[in-house]
Amino acid sequence: MCGIAGFCNPSIVLEDEKNRWLPILDEMNRVQRHRGPDDEGVYLKQGCGLAHVRLKIIDLVTGHQPMTCRKDGGECTIVYNGEIYNMPELKEELLSEGAVFETESDTEVILQGYLRYGEEYVKKLNGIFAFAIWDSRTERLFLFRDRLGVKPLFYTMKEGMLVFSSEIKGLFAYPGVKPILDRDGLCEIFALGPAKSYGRGVFQGVREVLPGEYLCCSREGIQSVIYWKLESHLHEESFDETVAHTAWLVEDSVKKQMLSDIPVSTFLSGGIDSSLVTAICARELHRQGKVLNTFSFDFQDNSRYFRANAFQPGEDRPWVEKMIESSQTNHRFLECSNILQYEYLFKAVDARDLPCMADVESSMLYFCSQVKGYNTVTLTGECADEIFGGYPWFHSREAFEGEHFPWTPSMEPRKQLLSDDMLRELPLEEYAHTAYERTVKETPQLFGESAEEARRREISYLNLRWFMVTLLDRMDRTSMHSGLEARVPFADHRIVEYLWNVPWEMKSHGGIAKALLRHAAAGLVPEEVLWRKKSPYPKTYDPAYEKLLGEKLKEVISEPQAPVRSLLDTQKVRKFLDSPSDYGKPWYGQLMAGPQMLAYILQINYWLEKYQIQIL
Repeated sequence: MCGIAGFCNPSIVLEDEKNRWLPILDEMNRVQRHRGPDDEGVYLKQGCGLAHVRLKIIDLVTGHQPMTCRKDGGECTIVYNGEIYNMPELKEELLSEGAVFETESDTEVILQGYLRYGEEYVKKLNGIFAFAIWDSRTERLFLFRDRLGVKPLFYTMKEGMLVFSSEIKGLFAYPGVKPILDRDGLCEIFALGPAKSYGRGVFQGVREVLPGEYLCCSREGIQSVIYWKLESHLHEESFDETVAHTAWLVEDSVKKQMLSDIPVSTFLSGGIDSSLVTAICARELHRQGKVLNTFSFDFQDNSRYFRANAFQPGEDRPWVEKMIESSQTNHRFLECSNILQYEYLFKAVDARDLPCMADVESSMLYFCSQVKGYNTVTLTGECADEIFGGYPWFHSREAFEGEHFPWTPSMEPRKQLLSDDMLRELPLEEYAHTAYERTVKETPQLFGESAEEARRREISYLNLRWFMVTLLDRMDRTSMHSGLEARVPFADHRIVEYLWNVPWEMKSHGGIAKALLRHAAAGLVPEEVLWRKKSPYPKTYDPAYEKLLGEKLKEVISEPQAPVRSLLDTQKVRKFLDSPSDYGKPWYGQLMAGPQMLAYILQINYWLEKYQIQIL
């Protein structure tokens, strides 16, 4: 993986002022160097400047970027972040058509494909990616993003210049682009956060290239083009055929994503998702005489403080141990302390450029930093719940009957600490409901489907467009902040396309959550792991952690200059701190309850201060 950035205005000859523009590209690289600590480069010609920092995974020697190829009296230059998993097949196809390659990188495969097929070549790519191609022949810049939004790509306009970057901080490295938060931005934070509206970057004027789309910047302006979207149609395979098809898709995706010139590893929680990915990887490496590295995460003394609830019925470690024995992996149990979890709350904001999933994100950031000490590439079980219907809200009557995001059943927990002035100023319910309705209206429906199945499609689509993207953002920033490449085999667009149209009675065959995936994994995963009840990413239940958060938040609200103070009612905050936490009723997802609200407010205060955000 890598980091990309740049700017474009085809009406300006930027190379006439190299001393002005090259330092900006260098600065955009500097602020994203964590994404690619192994190499960097810049490009400045005509109306375009490109910047790139590289994490070496494939073609360790000759894959330097920006990369340029010449054709028809002109040149095309690319900066690219991601991996193309069908690169070997695409390269063979291009070679048969006469292409000549100078490197072994998938970057050159994309560029050679573009030279032959133009921007439509993106449809052939199977992978996770965000890349920019400057075509000097037509003076056009293209910005591409993968189908599901695994890799980020933000942009803004500044005095006629299109400015883009993998991370928001790269935009702020461009002169005059300032972190400004308007009323909509505040609603993003308090009504939707840690999610955000797709297409928005929370800050005023900051946008993102949407998943499955690309932008074209030319003298005529900026145009957005959709190259991929989900389509609804009848599923005609039997259950047994569906199980076999699913098993093949998952195994093929995992094998493709093992493509690397350096060793791969996996995250292993002991749940069905990560266990299946681990089992496939371990088997493939055993055939090569190699042993897979695996990593699991927990918190110090969690066995002492753990509280079972409807969302988290049991601890992970016993199930991890079963998988280690079954797949014969080289495993490391990683643990995080209360102090580290607290300290990484603010590093997580640095990584995301936004308040995020509180300690759910800070702990992942810490764990990724530890994994990086052993491996640079890892495969995860992320996204299976959204695709196979694993979350509780796929099954709850409240989600079917309510007109709200199913992972946020009530706005009240989000409002209880805000000042009365902010509550009058911010239309939180209306903002969230408008965002919700927008997505529901976009849902690809199937004519003749029952009302229940049509509603289930809406819930699935909400998950794909919102909840899954939030987790993908978390995975990208927490891993890339340490130069770790985290891959997500379940987010292969072929799996998403196929499962989108598999009826619910097959996905939850026999009334069992994710039964289809469990049947597809039969023979690869031990039976007891195969049918284990879902348990999400772990969190700490140590009361000392909540006490630490409470003490720190009291310090913040006691400081007159604390930026978050103008948004809060300090009496409400103190009352909240004196109330017992409710671990069983999260306000976002399955894990973010009382302690996570405290951590989220602390993150907002740090964010406002660190980024010197102007609130309009």
